[in-house]
Amino acid sequence: MFRKNTKHQQPALISAASELPEKQRKRLENSWAGTFYKEFFSRIDEQSFAVLYSEKDSRPNVPVNVLVGLEALKAGFGWSDQELYENYCYNLQVRYALGYDRLGDGDFEIRSLYYFRERLSKYNAEESINLLEKAFEQITDAQIVDLKVRTGMQRMDSTQIASNIVSASRLRLLVEAVQRVERILNEADQARLSETFAPYIIDSAGHYIYRVKGKEAQQEHLQQIGQTIHVLLQDLKSDYAAELAYQILERIFAETFNPLASSPQGETRPRAKENSEITSSCLQSVDDLEATYHTKGTGHYKGYVANITETCDPENEIQLITKVQVAPNNVDDGQLLAEALPNLKERTEIETMITDGGYGSEVSDDALQEHEVTLIQTAIRGAQPSADKFSLSDFVIEQNEKGDPNLLTCPQGHSVPVLPGRTTGWQVRFNPELCSKCPFQLDGHCRTQPQKRDLRYLLTFTTHEMRAAQRRKNYLAHQDHSNNLRSAVEATVRSVKHPFPAGKLPVRGQFRVTCMAIASAATTNVRRIRRYLTAKMKQAEAAKNLQSEAGPAAVVSFFVISVRWLRSRLAFSPSFDY
Repeated sequence: MFRKNTKHQQPALISAASELPEKQRKRLENSWAGTFYKEFFSRIDEQSFAVLYSEKDSRPNVPVNVLVGLEALKAGFGWSDQELYENYCYNLQVRYALGYDRLGDGDFEIRSLYYFRERLSKYNAEESINLLEKAFEQITDAQIVDLKVRTGMQRMDSTQIASNIVSASRLRLLVEAVQRVERILNEADQARLSETFAPYIIDSAGHYIYRVKGKEAQQEHLQQIGQTIHVLLQDLKSDYAAELAYQILERIFAETFNPLASSPQGETRPRAKENSEITSSCLQSVDDLEATYHTKGTGHYKGYVANITETCDPENEIQLITKVQVAPNNVDDGQLLAEALPNLKERTEIETMITDGGYGSEVSDDALQEHEVTLIQTAIRGAQPSADKFSLSDFVIEQNEKGDPNLLTCPQGHSVPVLPGRTTGWQVRFNPELCSKCPFQLDGHCRTQPQKRDLRYLLTFTTHEMRAAQRRKNYLAHQDHSNNLRSAVEATVRSVKHPFPAGKLPVRGQFRVTCMAIASAATTNVRRIRRYLTAKMKQAEAAKNLQSEAGPAAVVSFFVISVRWLRSRLAFSPSFDY
């Protein structure tokens, strides 16, 4: 049964915190724990988590704000579950951050935290709603309002993150999948297929691979296990098709082999695919079915991509992370931008987004146009335009309310209406008398060309080309200062990934990886707020000290001036006769 936790709003008269000396108690209040309590824990809307619990009268739940707070602390400090639980039980700062004054209050078994994660995952699978993400957004929005953070200008960057999986070859994954299928069989099937499984269950998959030496041997074993799996899938389908282990084996077989007809009777023998035939979405681990493969530069990554958005208005005294996304690492940055914009537009006043060159695409162009957000890139993806010829970005294109072009002005200043193309895109036709005498046309710079039947000079382009040209214009117009605004987001990315060595999270699956990334971002915001509040407090103390020192000095100065004035008056006043 769900019940809100409001006990933390009334501190105990006698507690471990209250018994501290005054100096230590104030230090505790001003530490990260005090900021975490005020800026994160106290802002959690527990009611949104009520859907995870039964409405029947039963034992009350462990406080939701405590469980959510623990998730944030685990990610923010990079603790294991055991370290988290020990700190919860015995660390006064952690308990103070979670609204407990006394060490004995709020006792629960750590499995309650596991059950809470299971409920979150199940609800996300059924409703496609991540309640932890909703809580982060609700808390961040409240922080933005209270701290008066301007959200019109924001920046975005992506980074590779890995789940807790072993980097395995295709052969090792196949052996591991075969071993797991053998474990789910009943005793009769295990005995019947014992000879088939025998070569693969003697030892672990890692030891099996260790004994296979050389590329040719790898290929030979790959063909052998492919034939074995092909037979097993046909034999076990009727009884075990609904089992997850069988489905994993079926998936990895389809991704690794090509069945080929080898006889007139239609019998098939699998052939291992070449590396170039295996897609980036192929299975990377039998324990993480959503992780994908990605190559970036010289690096090869298995896992996910995290996309982080934060405010970046230069007038802000503090910048906050506003959104965290996690997706398979073969998802394009432009797709992540398009998915983030509706939520950011609804929650914030975003008008300008600053990114690197990877976020420009047709998908993101459509989303930017729909939500009226200007994209400023610090680099442009693709080949650079030729210096010897005008690109579309050298023309001025005016658009109507729908975003369609209606007027185009050439570099020479001639304006012509834009008309729909005969098949696709748009077309513009210039007066031949003007174009034939244009210096840009004479030296070959202009991209317009006269037509055979129509002497007018023609220029054609698509909507995508027009939007790409606009992005290039924005890039050229802001390249002097936008790069400085964008580069700071890389420090934010590092802050979120810092608790996880080498960017590898201690969890598996997209949902758990998402929750960890969001929790780490929430703690990063708390740390920033603490630094900001500490700096403001120091400024206030410095001003107060300056004022207190200036007070006596002003009195002395006034007294000296008064004495000098009085003496001057007496020196020039007439003498009195008595």
